[in-house]
Amino acid sequence: MNKRIGMAMAAICLAAGVSNIAMAQGSERGEIQQRYDAALAATLDPATIGANDARYTWASEAKVQCAIALGYFKSGTRDETSIARCNDAYERMAGQASPEPLPPPPPPPTETCSRELPGIIYFDWNSSELPAEASETAQFVAANAAPCGWTSITVTGHADRSGSNAYNMGLSARRADAVANLIASYGVPRETITTAQRGEEEPRVLTADGVREPQNRRVEIGVR
Repeated sequence: MNKRIGMAMAAICLAAGVSNIAMAQGSERGEIQQRYDAALAATLDPATIGANDARYTWASEAKVQCAIALGYFKSGTRDETSIARCNDAYERMAGQASPEPLPPPPPPPTETCSRELPGIIYFDWNSSELPAEASETAQFVAANAAPCGWTSITVTGHADRSGSNAYNMGLSARRADAVANLIASYGVPRETITTAQRGEEEPRVLTADGVREPQNRRVEIGVR
């Protein structure tokens, strides 16, 4: 009888431990989501974009790294590297001193009109459904197309190395079409948006075949 009681108590303790771990991960994921939301808002804030400090740079880095960390959480993985980078960039963004009031610079700022990938959208595994953050990225590109003189937008879909390359080419095409249509819905003429797909041929992170890598499931938006 004592042995059965002991086994039952051990099972209760194990269940409680698992529950505590799940609660801790949920709390951490919530904090990462809050930091992503704050960084995203900062990259769209004219005051941050035109600030005479590095807030925009760190906000952009925090947005990317926190998005990667959230992608890992969605797949049931806790990635310490992206979490650490997210937290570091966020703290640096938040720690920048507020500058003295300056006359607003001529819009749009140089950073906004950079032609180096103004937008990257990450997708869930085996999905072409637009994630929640896709709207903000599409709005940013659409709003700055005319002021920045972007006459052509290229939307390129990518996939990770799980599944066959033939399937991933089709998946990449569907992802690119979804993003292109979203940008067009914000007023950019659809004929100025070109789509392309690379399947698993141009990964951001090199992996073995069959690996589900969140950074490789993406659509990159290029402008010229």
